[in-house]
Amino acid sequence: MVTDKKANDKYTFLIEAARTLGAAESKVIPAQDVIVENRVPLKCRSCIGYGKKLTCPPHVPTPDEFRKILAEYRYALLVKFISPAQADPDVICSIYRYWLDPEAPADKKAQAAQFWQDHFNGTGTFAPMMLELERIAFNAGNPFALSFINGSCRLCESCNVKAGLCIHPTQARIPEHAVGVNMVKTAEMAGMPIRFPVQGHPELMALLLID
Repeated sequence: MVTDKKANDKYTFLIEAARTLGAAESKVIPAQDVIVENRVPLKCRSCIGYGKKLTCPPHVPTPDEFRKILAEYRYALLVKFISPAQADPDVICSIYRYWLDPEAPADKKAQAAQFWQDHFNGTGTFAPMMLELERIAFNAGNPFALSFINGSCRLCESCNVKAGLCIHPTQARIPEHAVGVNMVKTAEMAGMPIRFPVQGHPELMALLLID
């Protein structure tokens, strides 16, 4: 279990702010304990949004590039959120197939569609929460504080990829897995593991880098 009591005491105000904003749990760890793996962004290639957002691969730093960036930070705030969405175990384990396959059983497809509706509606505030934590850290003397979100950016219906210019740069943030962060391992080492495969309500993790 990775902990840094001195850092958690120093950044108690961020931990308390995360709780006030709705986080289920948060903890400060040394930035060097954020696990970055080259294999993680490969999973992004199986996403239906791959290449369609400027905050996702291949438009973001590679894992090797991110390792160099991460080395310039001292700490990271891990933030856990709980999605309000829930589905039967057999549905959640094949959620994309039931959601996208036109030949999927109607009842399973309906459950999958309801899951995503509940998930997207219920987690829409998570990215703004991370931006608020970034703002709080910045105003407390951390000029390079930077947040990473769980899941792809939702600010625009269609990203301005063709022009290569984000129209909401002050709000858009990169998902941590897009730059190679293995959040399952990172969270487990920090003593706040994510239940995986999903059981009940999905547990989501986000990351704030602190000077």
